[in-house]
Amino acid sequence: MRRVILLWLPRFATDRLSRRQPAWRSEPLVTVCDGGLGGGSFGAARGPLGARDGGGSVMRVAAANRAAEAAAGIVPGLPLTDARARLPDLRAVPAEGGADMEALAALGDWCGRWTPWVALDAAGPDAVLGASHGLWLDITGCAHLFGGEVALLNDVARRLARFGFAARAALADTPGAAWAIAHHGAMRHVGARHSDMHHGAMRHVGARQSNTHHGAMRHISARQKDERLGEAKQEELAKHMCVVAPGRTRAALAKLPLKSLRLAQAEVEGLERLGFRAIGDLYGIPRGALARRSGEGVMHRLDQALGREDEPLSPRRPVVPHRVRQDFAEPISSREAIAATVRRLLDELADVLEADALGARRLELALYRGDGKVERIEVATSAPVREPSHLIRLLAEPLDALDAGFGFDSMALAASLCQALAPAQLALDPQFPATPSPATPSPVTGAEAQSLFAQEDGDNEVARLIDRLGGRLGLDNVRRLALFPSHMPERAVVSGVAAAPTLEQRAKPSTSHELLAQASHWPAGRQRPLCLLPRPEAVEAVAMLPDAPPVIFRWRRMVHHVVKAEGPERIASEWWHAEGAAPLGGEADSIRDYYRVEDDQGRRFWLYRDAPYRAGMAPGWWLHGLFG
Repeated sequence: MRRVILLWLPRFATDRLSRRQPAWRSEPLVTVCDGGLGGGSFGAARGPLGARDGGGSVMRVAAANRAAEAAAGIVPGLPLTDARARLPDLRAVPAEGGADMEALAALGDWCGRWTPWVALDAAGPDAVLGASHGLWLDITGCAHLFGGEVALLNDVARRLARFGFAARAALADTPGAAWAIAHHGAMRHVGARHSDMHHGAMRHVGARQSNTHHGAMRHISARQKDERLGEAKQEELAKHMCVVAPGRTRAALAKLPLKSLRLAQAEVEGLERLGFRAIGDLYGIPRGALARRSGEGVMHRLDQALGREDEPLSPRRPVVPHRVRQDFAEPISSREAIAATVRRLLDELADVLEADALGARRLELALYRGDGKVERIEVATSAPVREPSHLIRLLAEPLDALDAGFGFDSMALAASLCQALAPAQLALDPQFPATPSPATPSPVTGAEAQSLFAQEDGDNEVARLIDRLGGRLGLDNVRRLALFPSHMPERAVVSGVAAAPTLEQRAKPSTSHELLAQASHWPAGRQRPLCLLPRPEAVEAVAMLPDAPPVIFRWRRMVHHVVKAEGPERIASEWWHAEGAAPLGGEADSIRDYYRVEDDQGRRFWLYRDAPYRAGMAPGWWLHGLFG
């Protein structure tokens, strides 16, 4: 069954500022914005005092911290002049909607330590500057990794409180139910099993406090004080959390107000005019009658909240099926400890990939710091691979550049791009030392049997070299030459990305991958230089006969006397495709007669004449390549 957490951060904007300026945390603090520029949230909406405000240039409170709300009841939407009248020493800071959303996105990435499926709740009726502050965490199938749902939710709330973020968290079967309970529900546990787990701890705290108050514990050690403080904080955090047991969504939503369904204000007012006050009032109403009176939007939201209609959440980052993780009791920061953990994660990931006959093309290592930041390392491979010893070499250099800060308390390794990798054929290791067979042969262990074989390397060595170069230069910057089926020397060899194309690249081949994928051949019996000039250069040549090779030529102001010559090799333009029909340096119908010549200094050149001999026409001579 699907399980979703909604983290609502009602004071995210002021909490973010207080993290930068800790002295502001105890002062009344608000962020303000122009009421007419906030996406319509305050411009024409009903104000907190019930009066409809038409002015769009009134500065209003966008967010207020706990001190401002407790001291003078300042809440979002209040005009700034009214807020200052109530609290003259109020500190007002311009709202930074963009910075708030960036910080919320970063916090969402950090929440990936619990589940890869994290989405932003960027729309809601409490929007400030067009965005609310909430996070969706789809923890389906993840809770058991953290000791259960209650333990996971406690961990989330405890870490957010340590960062200084006020949060209300709700866990339910549907996103709509979690949103409704987090914003408007009473923070209690719904469901017998979770109630026992939570209230059992509360009863334990109460018993200790009772004994202390009645003198049963006259001496309190420092450790007991710390435990008691921790339990008190946990109890305080529990007031802002709610876990709805699976299958109890309908009961949990029954008494919540209608606006908990994320309805428009007009829809809520219309339902209230019909006498509906809570979500439970809609349960027994025929769907057709309710839809005719209130529109399909009400039924749509009700069905989403009750799980009768799916509500997809788009994760911020792609969710990959092949992912392994490791948590630590204490943060780690040393290079050796991090490398050892990465190696262990690679071993686990290799087993997962091998079970699915896959190899990794791209790896992403996420390291979650204790201060809420995430360090990420991405490496790519030129071919599918799952060998940990090779992958650890690719990750070793980026590990040296990590900023560990106060240490990492969680790491996750994911194969974000995979490709089919068939089992490799092993060969007998020729380096294995031969030992005389004993009279009574002992049984061969698995390790000994494995050592008899060696991996058949060939293309693997080239792929590993490409991977190592790609780690330093970028995989797209490592290129290789490949033959292309063309008679034209300058088109017979092409440069392409060295990495093998992925499935997506095969579906939409780029020019380089498309060229490399075509079958090619090298002209049989033709000797051509490996080094061609970027473009043919004109030379001044003298031949004894019009169609004979040159006996002397001048190239780059140097005269070369030809002592040997071979040829010609005649190449005509490739008329069968558009590029081949282009001129070959001369006229469109020109042909080339190539000669391999050697001068008196032993230097060898590749020259061509751009047209056959014709009466009254002087052919041009060009130097195209160098041998040796």
